[in-house]
Order: sequence, then C-alpha cells, then structure tokens
Amino acid sequence: MIVLLPPSESKSNRLRGRPADPTTWSFPDLIAARAEVAAALAAASARPDALEVLGVSAGLADEVARNLLLDSAPATPAAEVYTGVLYDALGLATLDAASLRRARRMLVVVSALHGAVRLGDRITAYRLSAGTDLPGIGRPETWWGRHLSPALTAHAGAGVVVDCRSGSYLPMWRPSGAVATRWVQVRVPGASHMAKHTRGLVARALVQLPSTPRTVPATATALAETFEVSLREPDRLGRPWVLEVTST
Repeated sequence: MIVLLPPSESKSNRLRGRPADPTTWSFPDLIAARAEVAAALAAASARPDALEVLGVSAGLADEVARNLLLDSAPATPAAEVYTGVLYDALGLATLDAASLRRARRMLVVVSALHGAVRLGDRITAYRLSAGTDLPGIGRPETWWGRHLSPALTAHAGAGVVVDCRSGSYLPMWRPSGAVATRWVQVRVPGASHMAKHTRGLVARALVQLPSTPRTVPATATALAETFEVSLREPDRLGRPWVLEVTST
C-alpha cells in the first residue's frame, strides 16, 4: 500500500546541518526532472517580479527567498518540513516505532518541486504551488504528469493506492492500467480545514494497522472501525474508487 499526501503550504526548516543531496532521495529516476524544476524555480525567484510570477503576496517574500538557497540550506527530513493541519492530524511524533516505520515506507508526498518524496528524504523548505506557471517549465501539475508515472507505478506494485491529495496535485499522477483498479480517492465532506484534518487522521489510521489491507474494500472495512465510511466503485475503467470519510 502507498498513501499519497499533498504537501503543505507552510514549511519548516532546520537552522543547521548539511545541505540536501538529491541523489539520496527516494525515486532516483526523478533526479534529472527535479533538477530542471529546481533551476527554473531559482531563476524565477531571483527575478524582480518573483512574487508576481510565483503568485504570492508580499508577506511571503521571505519564503520565496528560500528558493534561492535550495543548494545550501540545511537539509531537513520531509517529515519535519511539511507542517499544517493534515500533518498535525497525522501526528508522526506520537506514533509508536512500528507505525512510524510503516509511515516512512507507505506515505508519499506529491510535491510541485520534487515530484514525490518520502518522509525520510532530507529536503529543504521551498515555496512553489502545483498550479504556478513557472517560466521554462510551465505548471508543475502538468510537468510532473509527464514524469511521475513510471516511478510511482513501480512503487505501488500490487498494493492499494490510497489518495489523500486534493486540488492541483491530483493531475500530477493518475494511476492507470492495473494500478487504477486498486486506486481509491479519499473524499471528506465539509470545509477545507476539516477535510485536511480528516485526511491526516486517515493516513495515521492506515499506518497504525498491524496488517496492510490488500484490496480497496478491505481498506474501507479497516477504516470503518474508526470513521464513518461510504465506498463507491469506479464508474468506468481507469477511474478511482471513491471513499467518503467522516470523523466520528
């Protein structure tokens, strides 16, 4: 099983340590594509109109400035870089040792800058959204849609793909073929804040399971012990199962 998570808009970075080494990250087939996006982001962030290009307000100028330090800022595990509502609900720091090992293996963050990383990969904080029109690259959601499929398809193997992404991160990888038959999107009724919180709780519940479900219906059954769930089969080939989840 793999669980796909979105990145957070807010990010944190350690103040000391060695810089990131992309050759050590998960999914090494993405090294060249990552380097192209990083170079384009650094160039855009150095422009006088960087804030306008990246679609952010003046209050986020310091975060944009961090894009110029991707090669020199202290590397920080992705588990610490990504913060916010979903990651607070995931609560990695409070997981037992076995659940944390499963989290590091199962959870994949789909990133506009890096494509995909796992929680142990030592990255740096950055500012880039998947829907940004990045000069030289275009929209990362489209760019990664051309690059992510081989790596994530191989990583999914014969397991269930639990998709907790939302918005512009969905087009970055849409499972196809046999993997699509095991692809389930988690949808949460209600406001965005509650949806993020519940998706974090779903990811936490999955990594706490001592035995990994082998099918989408078995995944829904396992989550039904903690949440109110409703599972719908795909309406056509290549579409995901839909699991509506509500916290009890």
